[in-house]
Order: sequence, then C-alpha cells, then structure tokens
Amino acid sequence: MHSLESVFVPQSVAVIGASSDPDRIGGRLLRFLLEAKFEGRIYPVNKSGVAEIQGLPAWASVLDVPDSIDQAVIVVPVAGVETAVRESIAKGVQCVVVLTSGFAELGPEGRAQQDRLTAMCREAGVRMLGPNSLGLLNVDTRYFATFSTVLYGLQPRSGTISLATQSGAFGSCAYGMATLRGLGLSKIIATGNEADIDVAECIDYLAEDPQTHVICAALESCRDGQRLRAALLKAAAAGKPVLVMKVGRTELGAAAASTHTGSLAGNDAVFDAVFSECGAYRPQSIEEMLDIAYYCTVTGRLPPNDALGIITGSGGIGVLMADHAGDLGLHMPALPAAGVAAAQALLPFAVAANPLDMTAQVTSVPDGVPSTIEVMLAHGDYGTVFAYLAHSGLAPARFAATADRLGQLRLKYPHKDLVLVMLSAPESTEKLEALGIPVFADPSRAMLAMGAAARMARQRRTLYALPQQRPAVPPLGDVSTEQSAKQVLSAAGLPVLPEQVCQTAHDAAQAACRMGFPVVAKIASPDILHKTEIGGVLLRLQDEAAVRAAFDTLMDRARTHAPQARLDGVLITPMAQSGVETILGVQNDPTFGPMILYGAGGTAVELYRDVALASAPLTLARAQALVDRVRSTALLRGWRGTPVCDEAAVVDALCRLSDFAMDHANQVQSVDINPLLVRTQGAVCLDAVITLQA
Repeated sequence: MHSLESVFVPQSVAVIGASSDPDRIGGRLLRFLLEAKFEGRIYPVNKSGVAEIQGLPAWASVLDVPDSIDQAVIVVPVAGVETAVRESIAKGVQCVVVLTSGFAELGPEGRAQQDRLTAMCREAGVRMLGPNSLGLLNVDTRYFATFSTVLYGLQPRSGTISLATQSGAFGSCAYGMATLRGLGLSKIIATGNEADIDVAECIDYLAEDPQTHVICAALESCRDGQRLRAALLKAAAAGKPVLVMKVGRTELGAAAASTHTGSLAGNDAVFDAVFSECGAYRPQSIEEMLDIAYYCTVTGRLPPNDALGIITGSGGIGVLMADHAGDLGLHMPALPAAGVAAAQALLPFAVAANPLDMTAQVTSVPDGVPSTIEVMLAHGDYGTVFAYLAHSGLAPARFAATADRLGQLRLKYPHKDLVLVMLSAPESTEKLEALGIPVFADPSRAMLAMGAAARMARQRRTLYALPQQRPAVPPLGDVSTEQSAKQVLSAAGLPVLPEQVCQTAHDAAQAACRMGFPVVAKIASPDILHKTEIGGVLLRLQDEAAVRAAFDTLMDRARTHAPQARLDGVLITPMAQSGVETILGVQNDPTFGPMILYGAGGTAVELYRDVALASAPLTLARAQALVDRVRSTALLRGWRGTPVCDEAAVVDALCRLSDFAMDHANQVQSVDINPLLVRTQGAVCLDAVITLQA
C-alpha cells in the first residue's frame, strides 16, 4: 500500500476545530463532508465541549473519541496546532491535514514552529499534509476535506483527471474551470507549505491510482529533484500523461550569471528540460492544461503517431490548422493516390489533398460527411484525423445519424483517432465523447491539445534514466585558469590543443616557434573569465615579432581594464583551422543536479540563445537528441554548401562532459567550453572555464 493511501482514502476522520456555524472555516469543512455524503466515520472535535456539532456527536479532544481514527484534519488557530498534532499522534492517526496558515510562509519563527510539527510527525511515522493547505478531495469516495468556497456553487463530477498543486488558489481555480467544462475529476490535493508531503510524492501516488488516467500538477518550487523525476517517469511508465504547470520564472542568481552557461541555464529552462525528458508536458495556462487533459481522457491514449489528416468544409480553417501543425512539429503527408481517387469519386469538386476540402457539395451527398472522413481514415498512415464540421453539432436531432456513423468509424479504425472541430450542443458533444471522439469549438485549441499529446508520445521514446551510484573520484584541485581547466577536461577525454603559459615575451616567442605558426595569444588570469571583453585574445600571430608584441599588448590591456586581476602571463596555443563554433556547458542546478548545455557558441551566445539543456548523465541517443534540438546544428550539416562537420565528435564530447559532471557533481558548479570548434574531422576545446562550488 502506498504511504499516501491514508491521505487520499481514510475510513474515519476527526475534524479538530469543527464549528456549528457552517460558514466558518471549521464548520464549512464539516458541512462539505456531510453534504458530499462521505461514507466514512466523522468525529467533530471542539475544545468548547459542546455535545453536538452539525447533528453529529462532538468531543472536546481527539483523545476522547472512543473509536480509532485514520486522519485528523486540523483547522484550529495557529497557537493550538502543535497541541492538536501531538494529541492526534497520541490517538494513533495515520495522517494529519493541517489547514491552518501562519507557519513558514511568515518567516523564521513560523518556520521553526513548522519544523517542530514535521519532527513530531516523522518520529511517529505519521504523514502530514500542509500546513497552510487548502485540503483535498477524493471524488470517488466523496471525501471532501477542504474549506474552499468553490464547493458552494460547484459539485465535482466523477472522472479520471487528478490534480496535485502546491497552491490552494490554483487548485480551486482549476477545479472550478474543469467542473464548468464538465470534466470528470478523481482526486484533488493542495500541498501548501509541503513540510512533509509534496507534489512529487502525490504524482507518485496518482501514477499507481487506478482511478486516475491523467495527472495535472502545479509547482511553485521543488525541494527534491530526484523524487520529482522518479514520479514523472513512473507516471510515464504507467501510460499516464502528466501536465505540469510551473509558476515563477526565476534565474539562478548573479553568481550563476557570471558564466555563459549559468546565464543561459536559468531555473525555468531547467524545469522545462526535466519535464520534457521525463515524459511530462508544461502547459502555459490552466485552459491549455484542461484542453490537453480533456483530449487525453476522451481518446483514452496519446496519439498513435505524428501524422495528421485534416478534413474541412472551409479552406481558411484548414490552412489555419495546417499552420499550427507545422509549428507543433506534426506531419501532414499527402493523401495517397487511392485516397485521392476515392475522394473524387465521392465528391467530384472536392480539393482531394491534405487538408481535404469537402466544399459545400458534401451536403448533397447521402452520408457525405462520414464517408469523406472514412476516405482519410482508410487511406494513409494518419494517426489522427481532424474534421471541421462548422456548426453541425448545434442541431442534435439532425446530427444524430452522423454521430452514429462516426461512432461506427471509430470502432472500424480503432488504431486511429478522430477529432471534431465544430460548435456543438451538449447533447451532441456528450454522445461523441462517449464514443471516444473529442469535440472542440476552437480549431487552434484543438490543434494545440493534440500537439501537446503527440509531443508526450514522442518523449516516451527517449525517457531519462535515473543515474546509478558512481564510484568516488579524487578532488579536482586548482582549476582557476584556462590552462588548468583544459588539463582537467583533457584528462576526462575532451579534445584540447597544446598550449603553454608564458611569463615573458621571450618565452612566448619560443613557445610559438615550437608549436608552429600561426598561433593565438590570450591573457592568462584566474580573475578574467571573458577575455574577449577586454581585448584579451589576439589571433593569427604569424612570427616571433608578432608574438612578442602581442605579449606586451595583452599585459597592458589586462592592467588597464582589470587592475585588480591576478596575472599569470600569456597563454600561447596553435591557431586552429576553420570550423563551427559551439558551446558545451555544465550547470549544477540546486534542485536537479548537473545539467548539460549545448548550442551555438562564440561571443554572442547570450544574444542568440540558440541552446538546449539536458540532465546528466547523457547516453549517446540523448546527446544526439540534444544536438538535434539546436537550430544552428544545421551549420554542422553542410549549410548552403559549407563543409560537413564532425557531428559525432560533438556527441562524443557531450557524453564525456556529462560523465565528468556526474563524477564531480559534489565539487563542480559550472563548466563553460566556449567555443568547442567543430571541424570536418574532430573537434577541439578552444577555451574553458570551470567554477567550483563555494
């Protein structure tokens, strides 16, 4: 049995702080339990000692209740919460739900009080929801342990969508919107301050819950990245779509922004990457989240493939939907020749293509709409067929025969999905939904929902694998300079050029002669990360005189622009041949650990922001997928006649960097390799910065 079973499915509950006034918070919660006809035992508790509350026998203390109690819901003022929790534990409850606010959200004193509650519960093996929680609902068992006023006007309809959220206000809003749309719900929980139970653990529970088919979630923060990853992967393995809204688009802070990778791998981008590689989707609004949940619950699955067929009676709507398909990475293969012939035989004036424009003549053909839809279902590998039927569903009596035929087609082609876009009366919509056919009024929302579902299906093919324990490795030592950073990376298998740090112009010239001209000269300092910003890099030096002059120039520029910087001298290295500049990086995220960055490199990396992130460790397949997500990868593949570069060398370098990041996860904060120059054969790190954790 899952550890949260006592949270979601209690058989008995004590309401500590229950009130006879059904509009006070304690009375409202009791009222909702009674109105929902919760079949378990309910014990109102109020220290006033009244004999009865809202028609139920009442008790002055939970310790006075003669029967066993599974769960205690606490709604007393903050000063009495600690006593209520202590007495509940003494009574032998399995779970406490603390709805009272005034804890960690108010500051250090509240945090200390919350920590005491957490310690008490953990010592006793009792689970705690909250504090500062809006409670939970289990629609299947009619357990409505919440004081949310949304229940005054809306009663949830039983269904297969569940919601876990930190914010009670978010939960109430989503619940209300879902109910007004007629969506069926199974479980709703608001975790509040998450002193014990968090959203990740709720997702883990819902992944096992047989009544839940689609999981919606909302996060403000996450304290255990591995637990969230594991929960999302568990849901994906169970075939359950997870839709996670993450609010708060924060960055990692000024320290992280001191490196290219840190400024690009912001906290919000990391969440995006983690959700994607764990099979979840991140909607941008509650409306979008509910659209996708509706799509998945009605079809009962994710799309069979990315191929899309569109049937329309309006050229404009068909083009609009085709535009969305392109934006969403969906494919619209041409209608096969056999399909074209079948469409033209049925509708001689139709535009027999994809989109297939039925034109107005379809109304003069008996059974014209279903027959046209069957043409596209029968011909071509379209996993999903969209049919725009204008306002057909507004006349249920006239539309009934068409709906029946569409239901027959759904059964005849069980491996394909059919989606209708039309204005529809509730009677028509409900009939189609019962047949597994979603109905949308807005073609754009329909396409976005399907596109999100298709993306989740694609993500399941390359899911992240939780890392195994790695053997300990020796500490890195000093990596404060470019040369020392490159030496460490070279030992990890990344390609670097020969180089030497020189303290005099004479030594620099001698080093250049040994390496062969042309060479590059760079200022060497542990305090100057971005050398180009002070003119600290000079290229294509062709002889000894040029190297001597470059040495003096670089030292002068460093003293002028960074007078406090420690100067180790000038680094001399061979001038690399031409290639494509890319950036490889590591950012050790405080929640999710090492994240690997890849993208277009060079001095304008922050300007173009053509980068992608993935969690370490990388496999070859995930490294290749990371490279594929970056637009400028086209430059490696012979863009407009340019030479084809060694993409395999990039993938190899990413995997080696990923292994390095995992081996030193407790020591390294970030790594910048910018640029990694990718050539027709091989690649080479031309600059590197490693930042250690404080």
